[in-house]
Amino acid sequence: MTLTAVATKPVITAWSAVSPFGIGKDAFVSGVLAGTDTSSALDAEEWSGGPDGHACLVPGFALREVLGKKGTRSMDRVTGLAVTAVRDLLRDSGDLRTASDEETALVLGTTTGSAQSMMDFTRASMEGDRPFYVDPSLMPNAVMNCAAGQCAIWHSLKGPNTTIAGGRAAGLSALSYATGLLGSGRARTVLCGAAEEFSTARAWLDHHRRGADSGALLGEGCAMFMLESGSFATEESRGLAEVAAVESRVFFDDLRDALGGCIDAVLERGEISREDVFAVSTSPLTGTLGEQEHAVLTDRFGAELLGRAPAMSSIGDTTAASAAFQIGSLLSLAERGDVPAGGVALVSSVDDNGVVSCAALRFPVR
Repeated sequence: MTLTAVATKPVITAWSAVSPFGIGKDAFVSGVLAGTDTSSALDAEEWSGGPDGHACLVPGFALREVLGKKGTRSMDRVTGLAVTAVRDLLRDSGDLRTASDEETALVLGTTTGSAQSMMDFTRASMEGDRPFYVDPSLMPNAVMNCAAGQCAIWHSLKGPNTTIAGGRAAGLSALSYATGLLGSGRARTVLCGAAEEFSTARAWLDHHRRGADSGALLGEGCAMFMLESGSFATEESRGLAEVAAVESRVFFDDLRDALGGCIDAVLERGEISREDVFAVSTSPLTGTLGEQEHAVLTDRFGAELLGRAPAMSSIGDTTAASAAFQIGSLLSLAERGDVPAGGVALVSSVDDNGVVSCAALRFPVR
């Protein structure tokens, strides 16, 4: 299936969030604008053996209670988070989605999928009497694109289905891929976002990988956005924000040149002047790279613009979902009316594996 390609900028027409503030967009909006602290002590029975006794978890997120008993017996946590966020997005968007199920694509950003599922499945193979003595129902969870596939199956989405692995920049990478699907005519509507689960396996991996740079508590969640071409986002749909541009770069030891080049490319591609930018959202990255990112953005835009975007530290390090939550925080500002007409917000996302990405969103679209 190929639709007619369009040249207009993609528009966000609806969004949803499952976050440490709670399940649903409204919980996220109120929590992020209030700066509510979401850290809590981990239940020793459920989360035994981890390196830290605290995390930022989605409150009350029990799969069978949230999604029901059917089809959830072997579902892992990251899949449940994504399926729930897509459910809420489709439910809350109402008639905004003009595309059929066949014309609706899904793009989901991740780090590795579920590290816990991968390790559990591998452990079962190694500890069993035979390597093949494993529970076959758990095998799909060990595949990185399981969550995206389950979202499509649960909600009958039959368009392109893609998983983007990109660490903290995964949300913006998914956004870029989604704009490509719209621009090339491969879909009429794209549901895009990113998801990350908390697990004991992820906690240990992060603990050993980051070492002295590790500071923030781990968080989890999923944020999803409905994207349509501006030609389909009619006056009645009241688009929330236009995706003016998305750019990415790679770096080795020093982030500053790559981030500066990424900013310049976004402003040029989006035909945005420095005066149009009213807020800049930085990635919640601690350590040396976080300091470098903050220094570059402060030098370019000033501390006042960085201070206008809600801080994301209150939900912990949500890794793959962090950039998607940054977009959600800016949409939350717009819902409160704190966005100037035609203003542009810049989202910066840095992953310590050597990827930096920036996106520019123009508010509001009419």
